[in-house]
Amino acid sequence: MDKTSVPSDGSPAQRPDYLGMAKGPVVIRLTNDYLFHVLLQYDNEALKGFICALLRLKAGQVKSVVVINPIELGASIEAKDFILDIKVLLDDRAIINLELQVINQHNWPERSLSYLCRAFDNLNPGEGYQMVKPVIHIGLLDFTLFPQLPEFYATYQLLNIKNHMLYSDKLQLSVVDLTHIDLATQEDMQHGIDRWAAFFKAATWEEIKMIAQRDENIAKAANTICKLSQEDKIRLQCEAREDYYRSQRDMEIYMNKQAGIIAQRERVMAQQEGKIAQLAELLSEKDSTIEALKAELERLKGKTHQE
Repeated sequence: MDKTSVPSDGSPAQRPDYLGMAKGPVVIRLTNDYLFHVLLQYDNEALKGFICALLRLKAGQVKSVVVINPIELGASIEAKDFILDIKVLLDDRAIINLELQVINQHNWPERSLSYLCRAFDNLNPGEGYQMVKPVIHIGLLDFTLFPQLPEFYATYQLLNIKNHMLYSDKLQLSVVDLTHIDLATQEDMQHGIDRWAAFFKAATWEEIKMIAQRDENIAKAANTICKLSQEDKIRLQCEAREDYYRSQRDMEIYMNKQAGIIAQRERVMAQQEGKIAQLAELLSEKDSTIEALKAELERLKGKTHQE
């Protein structure tokens, strides 16, 4: 299967029921960014359903979705900075960037803006600025971006800060917080965004089957995941990504410990410096007292001689 191939199982009704045979723990969840990319590249129907949910569109409103940065399925992705985001051309009129991030690197606002701006530079030679395609960046985060204001599904655009007038509808940032499905609004649930998030986070195939019963597109996606999980070359790359996540988390724990040790040392040093400053002040006071006593003694000696 080449990097642009699509399922060869026939129509959805003819696909083997891989999901029906699955049971027990999900060994590799959809929060694995390699599996995330492979699923949406491999199964165009799942991709279309997912985008319709995220953009709150009906199926008939989307004619076509095309992945414009496909990866070679099963190819090695050893580089730590390998980009597994998905760029999608929607109906040949808008560019959507989908990205899954499971580790908080504390740079999401800057990272997402960088991706958004690069994608916005999409004019072909000779085209006027009015021909630029709208760009939407959607991040699925397995952490809370703004802990002080948690939100399940948030969307950001360029607005006038005084009257909130929209500057342009051609730039949009959205964030799905996979850790806060409980905060989904009625509108989110109406379009099934919460179901997709629950699908991503499901720990067992039994959970996935329950979700799939309520959403045909998720049922198709889950069946595809079952099939892909049985392919050695896909599973090996997913496991490699899991190893990378573990090393990143271990590094973060180590760095946090080191930061704690450094902070503790700095506190001890600050305490020692405080004590040294107090001793220096005491010594200075003693020196002043000694000098005063010497001066008094000299005065008394002078007075004695005069008598």
